[in-house]
Amino acid sequence: MSRRALPSPAEALAILRGARPRPPRRPPPPAGRALAPYLKQLEGRFGSAPHALLAHWPEIVGETLARRTEPVKLIRGRSGQPASLEVRVDGPAAALIQHQGPDILARVNLHLGQGAVAKLRIVQGPVRRLAKPAASRNTRQPLDAAQEQRLAASLADVPDGPLKAALERLGRGVIRRSPDPQA
Repeated sequence: MSRRALPSPAEALAILRGARPRPPRRPPPPAGRALAPYLKQLEGRFGSAPHALLAHWPEIVGETLARRTEPVKLIRGRSGQPASLEVRVDGPAAALIQHQGPDILARVNLHLGQGAVAKLRIVQGPVRRLAKPAASRNTRQPLDAAQEQRLAASLADVPDGPLKAALERLGRGVIRRSPDPQA
């Protein structure tokens, strides 16, 4: 057997120019790219669970508990089982959440769909405070002249000092909250 001689550099270049190798196979596109439009459509329709719940949390648990709790995450069940909702609770409110658990689960399932959440998982920890809506903020509006005059007349016998100032502040607050304009 005779050894075959290697091609010269010029011959190798001619071979490479004439050869048409197959292009390398492209990998398939990532599945996320194909699913992104569908997922975006579903999220717009149903919302992402904890974030969608956070927007409606005061409606679900009530204003008082909403200040002391927040939904953290939705833990999906295995093999089609309902999920668990993890709720972060500030201190002693955990007992209230546990007591009202069935009612809270029913209201959560109204928002997410029947049977979406089967149980609550209560975790104690610091809670982010939600901003109060602008309509419910206590804006101090000045009293009108007649109300100020009635307040001053009712406190005329009290000597000047810190007690009188405190009573004036209290009186203004009571008059502002009073539904009766003559108060």
